[in-house]
Amino acid sequence: MTYDTIILGAGAAGMMCAAHCGGRVLVIDHAKAPGEKIRISGGGRCNFTNMYAAPDNFLSQNTHFCKSALARYTQWDFIDLVNRHDIAWHEKTLGQLFCDGSSKQIIAILLTEMERAGAELWVQTSLRSLRKSDAGFALEVEREGQRHSLTCNNLVLATGGKSIPKMGATGLAYDIAQQFGLRLTNTRAGLVPFTFSDGKFKDLSGVSLPARLSNDRTGFDEALLFTHRGLSGPSVLQLSSYWREGEAIRVNLIPDLPLYDLLRDQRQASGRKDLSTELARHLPGRLVDYLGQQLLLSGKLADQSDTKLAELTKALSDWHLVPSGTEGYRTAEVTLGGIDTDDLSSKTMEAKEIPGLYAIGEAVDVTGWLGGYNFQWAWSSGHAAGTAIAGD
Repeated sequence: MTYDTIILGAGAAGMMCAAHCGGRVLVIDHAKAPGEKIRISGGGRCNFTNMYAAPDNFLSQNTHFCKSALARYTQWDFIDLVNRHDIAWHEKTLGQLFCDGSSKQIIAILLTEMERAGAELWVQTSLRSLRKSDAGFALEVEREGQRHSLTCNNLVLATGGKSIPKMGATGLAYDIAQQFGLRLTNTRAGLVPFTFSDGKFKDLSGVSLPARLSNDRTGFDEALLFTHRGLSGPSVLQLSSYWREGEAIRVNLIPDLPLYDLLRDQRQASGRKDLSTELARHLPGRLVDYLGQQLLLSGKLADQSDTKLAELTKALSDWHLVPSGTEGYRTAEVTLGGIDTDDLSSKTMEAKEIPGLYAIGEAVDVTGWLGGYNFQWAWSSGHAAGTAIAGD
């Protein structure tokens, strides 16, 4: 069975690519259904892009690589596609766009676009062997207990990274890339919660508040969530992509609160009030109880000198913590690193030394922030490869 293009992976990038390739196209995936990561994303409503998506929102060893694809298929292009399919959507926060209904609507859009393009889809199909042939690539796959020999001119690696292995994620794209001589950058879990081996926050599990998390590289102002394993929430997930083992992080629990001035004013107006009671007006009560043990909070407001109030404010705005690690690929939303962009064309996503071999989406060393950016990279890189193949 001969195809013009075979795409390995029926995720966001793979299906987007299939919709634009032209010719005879086959998409293969080992899962029971296409778009499984799309289905579970955004609490089932899919944060399908971000209004503010730009190259600065992506991490890569080569920070310039993503610019071409993102410029040629933007968030507005995908929003237009969603609108053309009459899917209602809304902005949740910080430019994050979600379906009003179900994430399955995004999968339906992609399947419809694939059908219009004449692309075939084989799910529950396993790759058994792959080699370079004179005409392109030769594959052996197994589907419904039957072996099939396939050939194609173009092969697209769209199998994603290692994140969430319980959903079938593997390092297949990396193995194939190395088979054909493409280099890899170091991979690690990204957009992932921090863990603390001493269980130091188990009593705070479920407490959430706005916070600023930072390190020497960057910082993020979003919600912080304490868990029985450690720290989670958007600010934590964002910072995790910029964190390395053994490094300290800084937590500001009062990023937009002039707490020093507020406490001084209350000391003047209600000096007999307990310090912890006043703090509980501005911070979750369980957190105040926890910090009361850590910071030895006690006494009335009237007992607190300006120096003590300044020290307290400093402690709450510059809390230094050293995570023992992260929850790893098990819960990571993305995989950082991947196929080295130096071996790929930024315009077409084609391997520079292997004509007809393409890599797109999460498999490539381009990782977006939390908030729809990684889906936008899937759409943009899939479009780049698909239109390049169509133009061949």
